[in-house]
Parts: sequence; C-alpha cells; structure tokens
Amino acid sequence: MKASQATAATSARNEKVAALAGFLAGVDPSEVPTAVALLTGVPRQGRVGIGWALVETSIANVDRNDHAAPAGPPLTLADIDTAVDTVSRTGGSGSDAAKRDIMAGLFQRATAEEADFLSDILVGGLRQGALAGVLASAISKAFGVKLSLLRRAAMLLGDLGEAGTIASVAGDAGLAGVGLTVGRAVEPMLAATSPDVPTALIETGTAAVEWKLDGIRIQVHKLGGEVWVFSRNLNDITLRVTGVIDVVRSLPVSSAILDGEVLGSSPHFFDIIHRDGQDLLNQPLHERMAHLEAVAGAHRIPSVITDDPEQALAQLAAALAAGHEGAMVKGIDTRYEAGRRGKGWRKVKPVHTLDLVVLGAEWGHGRRKGWLSNLHLGARNNKTGEYVMVGKTFKGLTDHLLEWQTEQLLMRETHREGITVFARPELVVEIAVDSTHASTRYPGGVALRFARVRRYRDDKSPTEADTVETVRSLMVTLPAHELPE
Repeated sequence: MKASQATAATSARNEKVAALAGFLAGVDPSEVPTAVALLTGVPRQGRVGIGWALVETSIANVDRNDHAAPAGPPLTLADIDTAVDTVSRTGGSGSDAAKRDIMAGLFQRATAEEADFLSDILVGGLRQGALAGVLASAISKAFGVKLSLLRRAAMLLGDLGEAGTIASVAGDAGLAGVGLTVGRAVEPMLAATSPDVPTALIETGTAAVEWKLDGIRIQVHKLGGEVWVFSRNLNDITLRVTGVIDVVRSLPVSSAILDGEVLGSSPHFFDIIHRDGQDLLNQPLHERMAHLEAVAGAHRIPSVITDDPEQALAQLAAALAAGHEGAMVKGIDTRYEAGRRGKGWRKVKPVHTLDLVVLGAEWGHGRRKGWLSNLHLGARNNKTGEYVMVGKTFKGLTDHLLEWQTEQLLMRETHREGITVFARPELVVEIAVDSTHASTRYPGGVALRFARVRRYRDDKSPTEADTVETVRSLMVTLPAHELPE
C-alpha cells in the first residue's frame, strides 16, 4: 500500500520504478504474483464480481468505528489473495452473505489507509500510474535481472507476476530458460496501423498480404487429443468454440500452437509458432507460413506474397468484397514478437475504427427509456494509464445491445451524476468514425466525428484500448460551421 502511494505521488518514471523496486525486493517470492497484480490495480484472479455494494456492506459489518485501530494480526498479501480467491469461488444460495463475511474479515484487520487501498483495488478505482512497463522495470531493478529477459519470459508465460517470481528465485538463467508451453496462452503479436496498402508495403518490404477478418482473435493449442482455445486477452474460451476444437483435432500434427480468427464456429489461421516439439517464434514469417500450410492449409486465411502495390490492392479489394474489414501486410522476414506491436505487421482498414473504453452512459428517453443509451467513450493515456473522455455516441445500438450494456454497466456502476451512470472502465467497444477533430468539449482535446457502435470487444482488455494519440492521428481540420458549439 505504501509502495502504491509512493508511486501515485510522483509523475517521474524513475521514481515510480525505485519505489516499486524497493517494495518488491522485500516480498516473498511466492507472493510476487499477488503483489504485481495488486500494484497494477487488479487482483491476481481478475475481476471477480466484487462491486461497490459488496464493499460498502462489508465495511458496514465491521464491528468497530475506527479503521486506524484494526483487530487481529496485520494484513498480508497472502491474506488478501486468499480472501479474493475464496470470493471468486463462492456461489449458490447464501453466497452474498458469505462474501460479505469474507470481505468484512479483511476490513476488520485493515488500517484506514489499507481499507481505502483495498476498496480501490476491489472495485477498479486504483489510479497510481503503475503500468506493466513500469512494473517490469521495477522487477528488473529489484532482482537484478535483464529487462529484456524478463519481458520475454512474461510474454511467453502470459504473466508478469510469475516471471517476477522466477526472476527473484533464479535470476537471468531462470528467465532465459522459459519457453513455450503447449496449453499455456502466449501474449499475441500485434500490428501497427498504416493508412493504406502502398504505404504499408513501403514500411514492410516484400510482404504477405492477407485478408483481415472481422472475427475474434484466437490462439489454439493442441497436444495429442487435447485442445485449448484462448482469446486475445488470454482467457480460456475453449468451451465456447466447440467447432474450433473439432477442426484442430483433425489436423495432422501432434502438438501445435496456432494463431488465427474465428468467424461463427469456424477457425481461420494466419500463423503457427509451435509444431511437434519445435518452437517457431524465431523463424521468419515465410518459413512459418510453410509450416502452417502443411498443418492447416485448408483453414488458412487467404494470403499472397508480393511487393507490388497493385497486387496488394487487389487482395484488399477481394477481402472487402468478401465482407471483411481490410488487409494485413506482414513482412516475410518478421519473427513472431509475442506481446509486442511489431513494426513488420501493419493493418489497413478503409473504415476507421477505434477500440475505446466505456466510462459511463446516459439514460435514454422515448423508445430507449429504461435503457442506458448514450455512451461516454474514453481513450487510454499511454503515459498515465488513465482513460480520457473523447466523445459520446448512441448510434448503432440494437435493442439487444441496449439491454446487454445496461445490465453490464449497472454491474460496474461507481456513481451517478444526473442522468449519467458512471462505471468502472472495463468494457471495450469498437467504434466506427469518419474522422476526429480538435475540441475543447472533452478532456482529451479531441472529439469523434460521426461515431457509431460496431460491436463490443470482449476479447480485449481496457489496457488494449486505443490511445489518445491514436484518436488524434485521425484528426482533420473542420470548417468553422461544422465545429461543435
């Protein structure tokens, strides 16, 4: 808690790193994952349905008036982790009362400052600037390990906290020994954006130009007859995509890790990073494509290798004609950079879309009365991790989405102001825009032009939302008569 306060008290990155490193150096190795998770503002178990109502009633059940005089032994990281874990597994009849008792037990032992910290952690209100990059630097400093090795291990494990434990126990050698594990999700490689296909080709050189499907990103692992399917944010979605399982089980390979998209129930693959005991991360794309063709050729996303802008544009046109959203342009010599937005991968989408975080919504009127309708949309400040409002929209929402988002936002409600219900910044929504323009109306200094909802992105976490800088990159200068009042 003191480390969190010290981090929040300074905007200087080096000071944040020093404060966090000093704390982490004294943490038991087994508790490093819990510490790292809490310092990022989310319990190790993720969001487990603990909201303001449960926190407030739990505090109300504490049999004392002054949190400065806690009862029982001091709280430890293990105590918090065990309590949250128990709450996450508590369900059924009487579960609400049981959860209140568990949380009350924590708050009974907390000082006033600890109670505030716990409340913020549990309801998603912690804002201290301890981003993953800052924490990675702090772990590196705390345990004297190379930052590059730590980042690589965290990407392959999909867990910075676990990489921190390895760093604390086994140092550089332990981190260097981390490899791919079939059945364990790896952070996916991401793409940067290019305005058009010819520009993307200039940036990549000879490239594989493939259709960009409007599906859900998946990472599929196969080991013998076992198949696991993970979402973009590393959630296990195997039971939700049974059609994918049937396809992958039929592939001529004993073990594999495949990268792709799912449309409906059908998988479409564009990469492979493991095949029959051989890790392919460091092989160039053109070699991985050969492996992919041998393993899943019938299920590959259409792709051509070219350095000709006309041929690449024809591939984009074919993708759009088939109802997809654009093209991916990938340099044929690029390695698979897990967890990074590699410069060798470029995405081109003729329709501008932004992935933004829902900060709240206004109650509708008329036909939408009783539903939360007009969305308050936020982009991520890449330096602070805060979400900055950049616009509103109520367009593109079907009755089904209105009903769903009302339920979801009320579950995440933090407070109300007039007709607006504010919520924890957890939901990511894909917004189509014509452009953006400078505006003093919103804190981000920019506003969306003709924004409309395309879909909610349950495969993305808020930390993957587009940044304010990305929103500004779509900025145009409007004539005076089109500027907002």
